[in-house]
Amino acid sequence: MAAVEASGSDGKEQGIETSVTYYRLEEVAKRNSLEELWLVIHGRVYDVTRFLNEHPGGEEVLLEQAGVDASESFEDVGHSTDAREMLKQYYIGDVHPSDLKPQSGNK
Repeated sequence: MAAVEASGSDGKEQGIETSVTYYRLEEVAKRNSLEELWLVIHGRVYDVTRFLNEHPGGEEVLLEQAGVDASESFEDVGHSTDAREMLKQYYIGDVHPSDLKPQSGNK
């Protein structure tokens, strides 16, 4: 089940509280079919089910990335500014902070 938490004022809208729905990666992983297809791109969760038939690269490309972090693949393709704008309409929430990979400089 998704956790809904208020994020408070984040500077985007001064004084207005906003809420973010958080999804666990195991929940996202279950959405990997033509009936329901979710992707993670840069820590954000997108339900792209409605976009399957419209994707210029075909539905197979999206199915390959279904239910997982597709950030690297998304960037490798070099999506246009228009594509990035379009993606916003499919945003449904963020990956739960506990499931995010730590950002470390140690490699």
